[in-house]
Amino acid sequence: MAIVIKNVQDIEYMRISCKLAAEVLDYIVPFVEPGVTTNQLDKLCHDYIFNVQHAVPSPLNYPNPNPSGPAYPKSICTSVNSEICHGIPSDKPLKDGDIVNIDVTVYKNGYHGDTSRMFYVGTHVSQHAKRLCQVTYECMWLGINQVMPGGYLGDIGAVIQQYAEKNGYSVVQEFCGHGVGKVFHEEPQVLHYGRKGSGAQLLPGMIFTIEPMINQGRRQVRFLGNGWTAVTKDRSLSAQWEHSVLVTDTGYEVLTISPNMPTPPGFIKSLA
Repeated sequence: MAIVIKNVQDIEYMRISCKLAAEVLDYIVPFVEPGVTTNQLDKLCHDYIFNVQHAVPSPLNYPNPNPSGPAYPKSICTSVNSEICHGIPSDKPLKDGDIVNIDVTVYKNGYHGDTSRMFYVGTHVSQHAKRLCQVTYECMWLGINQVMPGGYLGDIGAVIQQYAEKNGYSVVQEFCGHGVGKVFHEEPQVLHYGRKGSGAQLLPGMIFTIEPMINQGRRQVRFLGNGWTAVTKDRSLSAQWEHSVLVTDTGYEVLTISPNMPTPPGFIKSLA
């Protein structure tokens, strides 16, 4: 499948879908607290997307990459502590001290907008968990800051891997960012590791996610029996952040922005 270069109309619709996805994450913030179940969070996001945004949650009934595997059964992904990605909401309550990634994709006007954030649960999150989440956040933004016409996909992965490993962490290699638009997952694949100057050249009109998954321990993963969830093999904590990014004529534009999104690191001068 070739990389899709978005036209002016595509980009306008993508701005809408991506903004809606980010606003779902703004909406769910006060509900992420000890004792809430991830099923309850899923229901809240599901209802907000359908009833308030008049849109559709892209993950619901999404086909499994394994043809014999089950479709994704929920409207959001909730990955807790050692879960790397694709955590399925359940009736297990969140505990004080947990960290959780909430991954939201909204489908509106024929286009998907994709983003995720880390959340601290309660007031007793450990400093080592907070540091992992912060370094992962900085990894994402360092990757975003590499986006410019004439650059290469490898520039993104190289800077993320270098920064994560310098801080004593490892980069998950089984999952990557991806093109997004009329199709939820399209080309290109955006690796979060690799070599500067490698991969496809970046051109204006490309839209893709940057979503590094960083482990506190080793990078190896294993998969749960539900057909979806990936966890750290050594049971160490994992963190992930995600934005959808447009390559512009002069640099980049972050599309998944919202009024209450976390503040970008100090080294980021502009979102566009």
